Amino acid sequence: MSIDAVGNFLTIIRNGLMASKPFVAAPHSKMNVSIAQILKDEGFIRNFVILNDEDAVQPRIKLFLKYVDGESVIHEITRVSKPSRRRYAGAGNIRPVIGGLGISILTTNRGILTNRKAKELQVGGEVICTVW
Repeated sequence: MSIDAVGNFLTIIRNGLMASKPFVAAPHSKMNVSIAQILKDEGFIRNFVILNDEDAVQPRIKLFLKYVDGESVIHEITRVSKPSRRRYAGAGNIRPVIGGLGISILTTNRGILTNRKAKELQVGGEVICTVW
């Protein structure tokens, strides 16, 4: 049995948004930090910090969620490519999310990128998730 670390990360964010939490804490990994950086750069979260406690076995990421007039900036965050079914998109097949209002996050040979940046660099890859 495998554990979907990215799916768990997205679920932690989704649950925090549904409970209107000001922040959530998730396990640290390079993939989670990259996704958090993209969410911050695109304006979906306010900020994130990496917590290194001496007592903790593994560092954690603390994400500060963003709300406008009490409504979450993230309306939906969905896992696309799963361990049981991988979804890939070529450079010419990357589709916009909600007419360009949202983003897709892809893992490519150039790192973890948004759909816009991947199109600009003419690279395709595995579609991790969509956010809008």
